[in-house]
This record gives sequence, structure tokens and C-alpha cells, in this order.
Amino acid sequence: MSWRPAALALLLALAACGSQPPAPGWQGSAHDSLGRFTTAYLKGDSRADSEFQRARGELASTGQAGLVARAELTRCAAMVASLVQEPCEGFERLRADAPAPERAYADYLAGRVAPTQVALLPPQYRAVAGGREDAAALQAIGDPLSRLVAAGVLFRNGRASPQVLTLASDTASQQGWRRPLLAWLGVQAQRAERAGARDEAERIRRRMQLAGEGR
Repeated sequence: MSWRPAALALLLALAACGSQPPAPGWQGSAHDSLGRFTTAYLKGDSRADSEFQRARGELASTGQAGLVARAELTRCAAMVASLVQEPCEGFERLRADAPAPERAYADYLAGRVAPTQVALLPPQYRAVAGGREDAAALQAIGDPLSRLVAAGVLFRNGRASPQVLTLASDTASQQGWRRPLLAWLGVQAQRAERAGARDEAERIRRRMQLAGEGR
């Protein structure tokens, strides 16, 4: 399985193509709503929750726990990328009926993936989950959101180096994702303050203030 937390396209693998019958309406609706949720959440847009609930409702109408579980993991991945340290409660309510790859990904997001689960993770996470925790390993992850998720897991485990923090904030900045950018810059500012680097901390705080404009 190689699905990205930012999209539902691979989740909706049943979508019709070619000469197959038209895809059910819930597929396109769920895909579009979950995509809008992800964009809104990362930008700090208040419409994120309503978009997620719309997507979840469409998926729940199928009665397939695996589909709803992946949607819940998409939301939790966006939260991890933004350094929101909360349990993935929506997924946990579905864990008993979720496939093994989804359970492995949930454990990865929680920072407790077992070595035996690494092969079940989406390919982009396997190197970092398997022990490569440097910024170069993160940089090799081509998808920006997946890169931020991997950085967020390292942070949750207390293993995010200064280089990882810089890469994460740069990634969020390049995408214009206000929510994770402010979170990662906040961590950098705190570390600079603890190190006595007041000028650096003030510079980061000014950047945070600029990024927060227009919210």
C-alpha cells in the first residue's frame, strides 16, 4: 500500500475507468472533500472541519471501516505534520476492523511503530521508520506533506535535530502552509531562546508574526 496522507485517490482504488460503469457519486465527493480538508487544515482555514465531516460521511455510507479509517488517518497525519500531539481517536474507534497496513500507519503516527510493521508502511516512510533519522532522509521524501509527517513523528519521539526543524519549516513555507509553518517556527524559536540566541529567536518570532497575518 502506498497511499499519501494528503490524498484519497489511492484510497478510492475502486474508482471506475475506461469501459467500466461510472463510479458511485460518493467516491468523487469524498475525494474532493478530503482534498479540500487537507488544504484548508494546513492553511489554517476554519472550513477544514466541515470538509472532513462531509468526506467522512460519504465514506461511512459504504459501511467499510477501512475507508473511514484511512480518512481518519489522513486527518491525523495533517495534525502530526503540524505538531499537534493528540491521540488519533477517530482511528482508534475503528482499529478493530481496520486492515494491518492502516494499523501500522496509525502506530507510526503515534511514534510507536514496531520493526515488524515497517514493511507495511507507505514506501516513503520506510527509511525513516527503519532508523534513518537525518535531514537527508527526510529530504529524499518527495511529497511535501509526507516529509512533514515524517518530521513530525521524529519530533514526537524527541529525535528532531535542528536540521530537521529547518527542513520542516522550509517545506511548510514553500507550500504556503501556515499552520505547520507556525508550529515548526515556534519550536525553533523556543530552542533559540533556551540556547541564549536572543537575536535568532527574535528573528524567528518576527517571521511568525508575518506568517500569521491574514488569519
